[in-house]
Amino acid sequence: MAAPRINALGVRALPRTLFISTLLNPIQTRSISFIKPSKDEISSKRLAARNLETAIRGLHQDGLVVVEDVVPHEHIDRLNVKMVEDARKLQAKGEDGPFNYNLGNLQQDAPPWAEYFFPSIFTNPIATQITTNLLGPRPKWTFCSANSAMPPLPGHAPSRQPVHSDADIAHPSHPFAIVVNVPLVTMTPHNGSTEIWPGTHRFGVEAQEGKHGERASGRIRESFLAAERERADGGPVQPTIQKGSVVLRDLRLWHAGMPNLSDEVRVMLAMIHFAPWYRNGMRLTFADDIRPVLEGLEEKGELGLECPVDWTGREAAVGTYLDRGFGNSYDFDQEA
Repeated sequence: MAAPRINALGVRALPRTLFISTLLNPIQTRSISFIKPSKDEISSKRLAARNLETAIRGLHQDGLVVVEDVVPHEHIDRLNVKMVEDARKLQAKGEDGPFNYNLGNLQQDAPPWAEYFFPSIFTNPIATQITTNLLGPRPKWTFCSANSAMPPLPGHAPSRQPVHSDADIAHPSHPFAIVVNVPLVTMTPHNGSTEIWPGTHRFGVEAQEGKHGERASGRIRESFLAAERERADGGPVQPTIQKGSVVLRDLRLWHAGMPNLSDEVRVMLAMIHFAPWYRNGMRLTFADDIRPVLEGLEEKGELGLECPVDWTGREAAVGTYLDRGFGNSYDFDQEA
């Protein structure tokens, strides 16, 4: 997320819209949708029609929407303590760690056993309600990981990722995958909130120069970046996202990890919901003590997702989850 060259002004001018000005294009403003559910919506774990419409419109127009106050802080805090501890271990590996583009941006998995598996985070019902209305009934959840913006190590200058798309494969021109991000702390430009380019989910691989399989795949060509900055409502933003929010992002949307200039690790979970018709072959790997949690949600009609899982023993899960693949080891394409 953003370096000092991007300035996010958290000025709320309308109930559900944040207007952000950027130093790259100081005369431009860009709005993204922020939804603050009512107490009744939070209690029922479902958005009412107007807020649901706002969410779907935001995803269609901008490729992103933020829903605030839908994840209990006590769940976030418990998971954050563990994941920050894990992130420090991974950062200590240096060049051998699971970094994406630079050492300040790590990919790490959440601990995949029941002690840390909070449905309010991993299967958030309001997030699933939105993805279901956009993608179709029972989206497939086949990816669960996290991005951690790390404070720089001594002797290392802060650095940003190149602007890129995670959809670095030939893909449909309509929505097929939504990333559900859950930050474990409030994300700001200071601690590395992600730079996003609203509206760029309309582009395909023609805008990219890094091919799938390369370490820096999905990079956006400079000519496309320049053209997007020149658009009246184009260019990047780096919003502040409050703790307790879920962020839903179209997989195709351009974005970039930015330097964390704070002293604290900034962890953001990422779960991908694929459309039920999209034939992605990835599978989740969880300890078998999570199985009754998912089965219980399914029995109560509270899951709403297809979850292809390879179950493993808890001991095996604990011993291997920090050594899993990252970056291009995941394949977001679909079967022919």
